[in-house]
Amino acid sequence: METMQHQMMGYDRTSTMFSPDGRLLQVEYAKKTVKQGSSAIGIVCRDGVLLVADKRINEPLVVPASVEKVFQVDEHIGASASGILSDGRILIDRARLLAQQHRVTYDEPMDTASLVKDICDIKQQFTQFGGARPFGVSILFAGVNSEPELFLTDPTGIYFQYKATAIGEAENEIKEVLNKEYKDTMDLNEGLKLAVRALKKVLGKDFDIKRIDGAYIKLDEKQFRKFDTKYLAKIIK
Repeated sequence: METMQHQMMGYDRTSTMFSPDGRLLQVEYAKKTVKQGSSAIGIVCRDGVLLVADKRINEPLVVPASVEKVFQVDEHIGASASGILSDGRILIDRARLLAQQHRVTYDEPMDTASLVKDICDIKQQFTQFGGARPFGVSILFAGVNSEPELFLTDPTGIYFQYKATAIGEAENEIKEVLNKEYKDTMDLNEGLKLAVRALKKVLGKDFDIKRIDGAYIKLDEKQFRKFDTKYLAKIIK
């Protein structure tokens, strides 16, 4: 009821206008957009970090391989987005550019946390200046520098580091599974099995291997690699 009153008074017409109780309604709407996106999971393991996401293919004539939900940012960094994926693509392209510029300038791979901070600075700008809406996307960044790391960024420009987390429509249900079953001692195989179990639980009869997109970065290799479909099928069994 209170939000409706704020809407009628016009406090949600721009991302730069605070409501009387100190809220930016356009930014809150952007966070709700993320909750409508398909789910993505990130898990830090003792030997690396992984990302697993639901492609949510709703049309039978869509070619599954053409739908990408997990993206390579640099040799040692990957990302997955939930919400408005076109917004995510723009930010991930910017992250790729920043990572390459860092390599050229300093002749070393960019630290994952520094990259996440730069992307969140861009997100925050779109909550502060008029004439543009906030980015309606949350992004999981997974990378390996000296150790495996996982970061979550939301539409406000805030970021947090996690051992395991999820974004998207079923994030609460998936987080329940992660809270109960995640262990620091997990390896990548065990982490993948946990992520697949969580997706199976929330998708139920709609679960299909063709809907799964995933990648991992091993601690000793520091190389982004996609999960092979045959390997995923073996894990699912």
